[in-house]
Amino acid sequence: MFPTLFLSLGLLMLQLTAGELDYTSRGQGMQLQGDYSFAGLFPLHYTDGPSDGLPALVPCDQGRPNKHAFHLMQAMRFAVEEINNGTGPQRLLPGVKLGYQMYDICSIPASILATFDLLEQQYQNSSASQVEEQIHLNTSKSQKAVAVIGPDSSSKSFTPASLLGSYFIPQISYEASNEMLSNKLLYPAFFRTIPSDKNQVTAMIQLLVRFNWTWIALLGSDNDYGLQGMQSLTQQASHYGICISYQGIIPKASDDTVQTMRNMVENILKTKVNTIVVFSSKTKLYGFLPFVLERNITDKVWIGTEDWSPSTLISGIPGIHTIGTVIGVSVKDASIPMFGDFQKKVVEASVQHTKEDLNVTINSGNDCLQSTDLYILARKNYSMDRYDTTSSFNVYKAVYAMAHALHQALGCDAGECSKRNVNPHELLPLLKQVRFSLGNSSVYFDVNGDPPTGYDIVSWIWRGTRWSLRVVGSFTPDPITLTVDADQIEWHGKGDSKSVPLSICSPPCPKGHKKMLTGQHVCCFDCQACPAATFLNKSELTECQSCPPEQWAPPKSEQCLNRTVLLLAWNNPLSIALLFFLATCLLLTSSTAIILLLNLNTPVGKSAGGRTCLLMLAALTAAALSTLCHFGQPSPLACILKQPLFTISFTVCLACITVRSLQVVCIFKFASKLPPIYDKWVKKGGPEITIFVVSVTILFISVLRVSLDTPQPSRDFEFYSDKIVLECSKTLSIGSGIELAYVSLLSVLCFSFSYMGKDLPANYNEAKCVTFSLMVYMISWISFFTLYLINREMFTMAAQVFATLFSVLAFIGGYFVPKMYIIVLRPQMNTAAHFQNCIQMYTMTKQ
Repeated sequence: MFPTLFLSLGLLMLQLTAGELDYTSRGQGMQLQGDYSFAGLFPLHYTDGPSDGLPALVPCDQGRPNKHAFHLMQAMRFAVEEINNGTGPQRLLPGVKLGYQMYDICSIPASILATFDLLEQQYQNSSASQVEEQIHLNTSKSQKAVAVIGPDSSSKSFTPASLLGSYFIPQISYEASNEMLSNKLLYPAFFRTIPSDKNQVTAMIQLLVRFNWTWIALLGSDNDYGLQGMQSLTQQASHYGICISYQGIIPKASDDTVQTMRNMVENILKTKVNTIVVFSSKTKLYGFLPFVLERNITDKVWIGTEDWSPSTLISGIPGIHTIGTVIGVSVKDASIPMFGDFQKKVVEASVQHTKEDLNVTINSGNDCLQSTDLYILARKNYSMDRYDTTSSFNVYKAVYAMAHALHQALGCDAGECSKRNVNPHELLPLLKQVRFSLGNSSVYFDVNGDPPTGYDIVSWIWRGTRWSLRVVGSFTPDPITLTVDADQIEWHGKGDSKSVPLSICSPPCPKGHKKMLTGQHVCCFDCQACPAATFLNKSELTECQSCPPEQWAPPKSEQCLNRTVLLLAWNNPLSIALLFFLATCLLLTSSTAIILLLNLNTPVGKSAGGRTCLLMLAALTAAALSTLCHFGQPSPLACILKQPLFTISFTVCLACITVRSLQVVCIFKFASKLPPIYDKWVKKGGPEITIFVVSVTILFISVLRVSLDTPQPSRDFEFYSDKIVLECSKTLSIGSGIELAYVSLLSVLCFSFSYMGKDLPANYNEAKCVTFSLMVYMISWISFFTLYLINREMFTMAAQVFATLFSVLAFIGGYFVPKMYIIVLRPQMNTAAHFQNCIQMYTMTKQ
C-alpha cells in the first residue's frame, strides 16, 4: 500500500512537472536502447535551490556544468560499450546488448523525480494496475531499467534508496558514503563502491591519534553527509582522548549566512586549535572557505574527507594555497584503461553536431529527466584530474558488478546468454554474491552492501599556486591499520616544514603527575605531582593510586618499587663478623669454666664464688647463645626465645654477682654487727635461695608475658616508607618494660653492693671490675634502645647482637679475667698465705 501510494504521487508529479514525456526528444547521448537497461543518476549541473528554501525543482540545464559528474557519466557509458563490444576485461554478456538511461540529478528534488520515473517504468510493465489505466504515456519504445547506478551524494540517496528498496530494485552508488545507508532494514537494495563513512571516520580518528592532535575543531556541512559524519566522529573521539573544542555546521552560502560563517571562523580562532576536521561536501565547503581566507589563517592543519580533499573545485579557490596544511582521506587511486581515448572520441563526436541539430533534439519544455544534451558538455573538453579518475573507476566497478549479476541471471556461463524477461528483484541476491577482480581491485560487497576497500591518505602540495596531491599513507578497515609517512607531508605552520604542528589544550604532564581537570574537556588540565607511596596508573591519569603494602614509590612516580627487606641474613658480612664475635665469647666462657673447675678449691676460686661461678658462666653462655635468634628470617620459636633467654640468663648472672658482693660486704663490714643473722642466712642456704628466688621471679615474669602477649614474626611497613623491617612483635611492650625494670633494679643493687666493697682487700675488692662491667652493660643497652627508636636498619639489628655479646664479654672481662690472670700467670698469689697477708694488712689499716 505504501509503495503504491508513493508511486501514484510520483506519477502525478511527472505529469504536473513535465507533461507527457517524449523519450525521443531527450538529450543526445543520454540514453541507449538495449535488451536490458541500467539507469545512471549523475549531477551534471550545480543548481541553487529557491530563495524561500522550499524543495521546488530548479531546471538542471540552468545550473553550472559539473565537469566531475560528466566524467562519471562517461565512465558508465564506456563500461557499457566495453561490455557490449566484448572488449572489456571479461566477456560477460555475449549476444546481449546493454542499454542505459542517464539522468541529470542536479538537486535532491531532481533525484527523487528521476526515481519516480524509474518506478513508473517498472509500474507500466506490471500487470493490472489502476494507475496504469488512468495515465497514458506516449512512448515510442519504452524500456525499464533493471538496476540503478548512483546517485552521487548521501543527501540525494536516502529517498531513492528507500523507494527503490521497496521494489527491491538493486542500486549501486559510487559516492554516497553515509553509514546510515548500510542499514539493510531501511535500504535493502542499496550497495556502493565507495567505502562507508564509518570507515572514513575511523581513518580520520586514527590520523588524529597518529599525530597526537587531541584539541580540535569540527565542522560539517548542513546535509546528511556532514551531519552524520560529525555525529559519528564526535561519538568516537571521546574513546581516544580527543576533545572537540568547537563544532560548527556550514550552512548553504547566501546573503543570510554570511555573518554566520564569519562567526564560525571567529569561534575557531578563539578556541586556539591548530587542527580542524571538516566533514563536508565540496559544494558547501566551497562557499565557506573564502571567509577563512578573509581572516588570513595560514598555520592550521585541515583534515578533509574524500569528497573535498582531492577536489579541484576546492583547490581552485583563489588564495587557497595560503590556508595551511591540508591532509585528507581519499578513495584508493585507480584508473580505467583506454578511458582517455574514449573521452577524446566523445569530444570529437560533439564537434560534428551543429547548433541547429541541437535545437532540434532538445525539448525546451522538458526541464528534467534526460533533457541535458551530452554533446554540449562534451564540447567543453573538460580536463580530468586524479579525483575524477578515482571516482570514475567507482562507477566503472558498479556497472561491471551489475553486469556480473545479470550474467548469472541469464545463465551466460555456457557461452551464450538466454534472453528472457529479468525482473530487478532477481538481480538483488545475485549482486550480493558478486566477486571478481577489476584491474588491481577485488570487487565484492559485505553483508551491508559496502566494499572492503580502504583509503589513501593524501596531502596538498603547492609549488607557488600550482596544486597537486601526494599520497602520504593508507588506511585499511579490516584490520584497522593506518600508515603515514610524516616526512612526505609539507607542514605549513610557524615551525619548519618538517615539524609536526601541535594541537593540544594542555601540554602532557611530567612523569608521576596526575591531571587536574580545569574544565569540561579532559584535554584541559593542570598537573599535580603524586605524593610518596602513590603512583600514576597510566589507565587512570587523573588519580594517583596507592602502592600495595609490599611496595613503595617516591614522589612523582609512575610505578611502585619493591621495598627493601631488612633482616640480618646469615650470609651477610656483618653477620659473619658477629658470629665470629659470638664464637669468641663462647670460647672465653668455656675456657674460663674449665680453668675454674680445675682450680675450684684454690683461694682465688673460693673468693670468686666457688660453684656459683660455674652457674654465672653457664648463664653468660646462654645469654650469648640468645643472639642466634637474631639472624635470618624471624621464626615463632626465635621470637619467643630471643628476649626472655637473654633476660633470664643475665638476671641469673647479676643475681650471683649481687649475692656474692653482699656476702663479701657483710663479712668485712657487717659481720660484727649482725653475726647471728648473717650466720643463720649462710647456714640455711640463704645465698642459693636468694639467687633461686631472683631467677624464678624473672622467669615467671617472662613466661607470663610470653603467654599473655606472645611475640610473633612481624613485618613493619610503617617505620620506613621504602623498606620492610622483619622483626618480632612486642619488642617494646608493657611486659618487656617490666622485665627491663626488674633487671635494671637488680643492676642497681649489684652496683651498690659492689661499690660498698671498694675499700676491701685487693683479693676481695671487685668493686672496680664489677662497676666497669655494669657500666659497659648499661651503656651498650642504652645506646641500642636509643638507636632502635630512630633507626631499624640492619646496623641496628647488629647493634642488638653486639650489645648482648658485649655485655657478656664485659662481665667475663671485668669479673673473671682478673681471676684467670692470677690463676694462670700469678700462681704465687693464689695461696692461703697471700690471702691471709692481705686480710691482716686490711685489718691493720682499719685499726
